[in-house]
Amino acid sequence: MQQLVLAAALLLADPSAGPAPLVSSAGTSYLTAVPISADQPVKVSAVTGDYLYWQFPADAGQRPELAIDVKLPAEGRTGEHAWTVEVFDGLRRRQACVGGEQSPVAETSATAVTLGCRLRQVRSWAEPWDGDPLPGTYYVRLSSTDLPEKDLGLPVEVNLRLTAPTGDTGADQGSLAAPLVPDNRPGEILTTPAPVASPVSDEDYFDWLPDFSSRWIWTASGGVLAALAGLVGFSWTRRRRV
Repeated sequence: MQQLVLAAALLLADPSAGPAPLVSSAGTSYLTAVPISADQPVKVSAVTGDYLYWQFPADAGQRPELAIDVKLPAEGRTGEHAWTVEVFDGLRRRQACVGGEQSPVAETSATAVTLGCRLRQVRSWAEPWDGDPLPGTYYVRLSSTDLPEKDLGLPVEVNLRLTAPTGDTGADQGSLAAPLVPDNRPGEILTTPAPVASPVSDEDYFDWLPDFSSRWIWTASGGVLAALAGLVGFSWTRRRRV
């Protein structure tokens, strides 16, 4: 009896200690996205063709993961339904899902479809040009992307669950096993004298020339033959004066 009274007193003192309330609505755009939190149940009634939006906060070190179950109508369907779940950051940049079935296709006889998306670990910093997930607000969009036109407006029931486990918080804070530059032992005194450069002689100026060989003869002969061939061809094609 005392334990029950103590538990009730704790709940009254801290309302956040109790289970999160059920979310039964969804937005139709980024501006009307319904806020949700981790481990908060979401159960929404909608129709095929709707775009459903939610938003949730994410801190550095978390790995947000979404699990979505869509109950499809048992009657009235005429074809397959393709569904997709997308996650965008605060700048409306689409974040990649590294796990889960992001775009499944439900067959005509299927009564439910399961979707999932696990984001990369949220980083505490990133370069301006990088697209890594950063702390802030994230938006979830669920939609049926491809279905027969006759199936638009059929009732569906969406169950969504968000979890945000903590990842490897030390992934960005590593230590080098060895220095990036070799140890040059600063302050060490050289005991041997430095080498003295030898003076440059006149012969060194011609070191860039290749050695004389038969290749020079063949090259010169080829040049002479090419010149003669050009003269002969010009004499043949030159228009003679009458």
